[in-house]
Amino acid sequence: MSEEPFDLDSHRGLAAQKATDIRRALAEVETHARDLRERQAALESGLLSMVATSWPEAAAKARYVLNLYAAALPPEDTRHRDLVAAILEDFARLTAQGEP
Repeated sequence: MSEEPFDLDSHRGLAAQKATDIRRALAEVETHARDLRERQAALESGLLSMVATSWPEAAAKARYVLNLYAAALPPEDTRHRDLVAAILEDFARLTAQGEP
């Protein structure tokens, strides 16, 4: 008996191989999505427990929430997207002015 692993994929039909590839890809995407949700939950817990001690820290928390809000906006809602972009630009400008 051989010690080499046997490649079962080479003995199946093309459709079965494609179906297996799709299942593997979906499983990988689901794993990444679960990891992302866990990291996002940890970040949000940290933001909730962290008390801002300066305006730049408060702006960083606000930027996170504004980005979540903007991501949920429908593409045709350009007015609110423009408003979020203007606020984020204000935060960046005001934060840069406060730095030495």
